Amino acid sequence: MRKFLILLMLAFLPTMLFAQSAGGQVVRKPKPKPAPVAPKPKPTPKPKPTPKPKQRVQHRTEPIAHQPVYQHQTQSLPPVIQNLVNNMVYVEGGTFTMGATTEQGSDAFDDEKPAYLVKLSSFTIGKYEVTQEEWETVMGSNPSYFKGSKRPVERVSWDDSQTFIRKLNAMTGKQFRLPTEAEWEYAARGGNCSRNYKYSGSDDIGSVSWYAKNSYDKGSSHPDYGTHPVGQKLSNELGLYDMTGNVLEWCQDWKGSYSSTAQTNPTGHSSGSYRVYRGGSWFRDARYCRVSYRLNNAPGHRYFDLGLRLAL
Repeated sequence: MRKFLILLMLAFLPTMLFAQSAGGQVVRKPKPKPAPVAPKPKPTPKPKPTPKPKQRVQHRTEPIAHQPVYQHQTQSLPPVIQNLVNNMVYVEGGTFTMGATTEQGSDAFDDEKPAYLVKLSSFTIGKYEVTQEEWETVMGSNPSYFKGSKRPVERVSWDDSQTFIRKLNAMTGKQFRLPTEAEWEYAARGGNCSRNYKYSGSDDIGSVSWYAKNSYDKGSSHPDYGTHPVGQKLSNELGLYDMTGNVLEWCQDWKGSYSSTAQTNPTGHSSGSYRVYRGGSWFRDARYCRVSYRLNNAPGHRYFDLGLRLAL
């Protein structure tokens, strides 16, 4: 028994010694701490780029090379067309008697009757007939028989005139048109400044007009035969030239009978077969150059004494 107790004490002796050395507590070996990781350096901030000054957008003022577009300011138009725009004359509106008034006497024809009262709003009308250089600048061709840049264009139909006007309006940004028959006669008579002349600007037709006696009757070999540069004769009361003579001038209206009652801004019949033209020409006698004389023809008609004047 004693021997057994000695063996048992020897078996537990290492454990007792270990516990005594540790103060009765179990000592555990601590885990090694991980090596400290050096902190990542903060990135150096990139300098902010200096903002570039905003550039002002330069808008194109000239036509694009492949597209012939004209600006609507007259300073960008061809000089010939700029002059046309500048030569439009303001006509103050008013009331007048249209047709066979007393100064027309026995020369008046039935389609000039009855004379009737017309009230018109203000408008503008060309100082001169449309010239050949103006027509050619817009249309690219010149149909006239009597050539000359300052002569009125002729051999143009009413339909041709509409094509010219559409192209001119696209070029200028304006709303050119043919005058109505009432506007034409009011302007030819001198508007509110009228002195009731038989012809536009005078009772002496030779002073204001190129007509048969001083043009056609001289024969084709004479230098005065045919049309003449615009503006060579005296103007009428409004400063308009060649409203009598040189070339006939298309109006907007269809031909129709006159009204027996007063009208305001009449535009003629709503339909028809013939368009009106006015004013006489180098080819016509005095009776056919009066301010109330009316002529008409099909819209496709052309002749060497037939041109146009513009209105706005």
